[in-house]
Amino acid sequence: MNLLIRADASVAMGTGHVMRCLALAQAWQDAGGRACFAMDAGSPGLQDRLRSEGIDVVTIRGKAGSREDSDQTAQSAAVQRAEWVVVDGYHFGADYQAALKASGCKVLFVDDNGHAQPYSADIVLNQNAYAREDFYSDRATGTGLLLGPRYAMLRREFRMPGGRRQAINPEGKRVLVTFGGSDQANLTMRAIQALDRAGESGLEATIVVGGSNPHAYELEKALSKAKTQSRLQRDVKDMRPLMASADIAISAAGTTILELACMGVPMILVCAAENQQRNAEACARSGIALILGTLEEVSPACIAEALKELIRDEERRNEMANRSRAIVDGLGAERVVTSLMTNERRRNG
Repeated sequence: MNLLIRADASVAMGTGHVMRCLALAQAWQDAGGRACFAMDAGSPGLQDRLRSEGIDVVTIRGKAGSREDSDQTAQSAAVQRAEWVVVDGYHFGADYQAALKASGCKVLFVDDNGHAQPYSADIVLNQNAYAREDFYSDRATGTGLLLGPRYAMLRREFRMPGGRRQAINPEGKRVLVTFGGSDQANLTMRAIQALDRAGESGLEATIVVGGSNPHAYELEKALSKAKTQSRLQRDVKDMRPLMASADIAISAAGTTILELACMGVPMILVCAAENQQRNAEACARSGIALILGTLEEVSPACIAEALKELIRDEERRNEMANRSRAIVDGLGAERVVTSLMTNERRRNG
C-alpha cells in the first residue's frame, strides 16, 4: 500500500509537521507499505533526510493550501497510486480537504486546533493532550477521529524495544536544550544564558540545534565563553540517546514534548508560538512539565529559577517522569497505521 504525505517545513513554521509525518511514514514502511512526501521547494536538507529513509519526495509548485496545491497533490496521489493522502499544516483548510475528497482521495487530516472546519476528511488526527471531540463537531458524518497522545506519532527510535528510560538520576544535573528545527526567536540563547545564571555546580548541558537554525554560529560563540560544561549538537538524526541521558529538558512546547514524555524526561517549557499554548498548559495540568510562558515573557532569569527548582526536587522529577511515560507509550504511529489499513480493507470488502 502507498501513502502520500503533504507537509512543509521552513524557518518560520519549523520542522514539526514534517518530522511527525516522518514517524508515520516509518511506521507505514515497517508495516510493508511505501511512503512519499509532497513538499514545496524549501528545506532541501530535510528532503535529503527523507530520501535517506527510503522515502520519495515530489515538489508542489502552487501556493501552500491553494486550489493549485490541492490539484497537484491529487495528481501526485494518482501517479503514486496512493491509498491514503496525509495532510499536515496550518495552511490547509476546509476547501483543501474538500478538493482532495472530490478528486477521489482518502484523506487523513493531521490537526492541532480545530482550525479547518468543516471537516470532510475520512479521518482527523489530533495527537495532543488537550484534543477533544467537540473541536470537531462540524464534520461530515463519515469522518472518524483519532484523539490524544495514544496516537502520538513518534519516530522509529522511540518504538525500539528498551528505548524508554526506567529511572531518574537523583543528581538531576544533565540538561538537554532543544527548541526545534529552526528556533527563529533564538530561545536557545536564553537557555544558554540561564545555565550559567543558575549557578549550579556540576551542570552538563547538551544544546541541540536543527539544520534550519539561523543562529548556529552565534550560539557556538556563546558556548565558547560559557561557564557551564556544554556541547552543541547540530541537525541530530536520532534524539533518543540524548533524551535518554537527560535529567531535565528545556524545550519549546511543540511536538518534541511527546518524545520527551515517552522518554520520561521532566520538562521546562516555553511557548515559542501562540499555537503551543494549549499544549504547554495541558502538560502542566498533567504534572509532567513546568510552563514558563511565551517567548516575549521568558527571560534567562526565569529559566534559571525553574531549572534550580527541578534540580533540587528529586521527588517531583520522579513523579513527572512516571506520569509522562504513562501518557505517551511510543506506539501511536503504529496505531494510526493500523487505523488506516483497517479502514482501507473495509472499503475494499
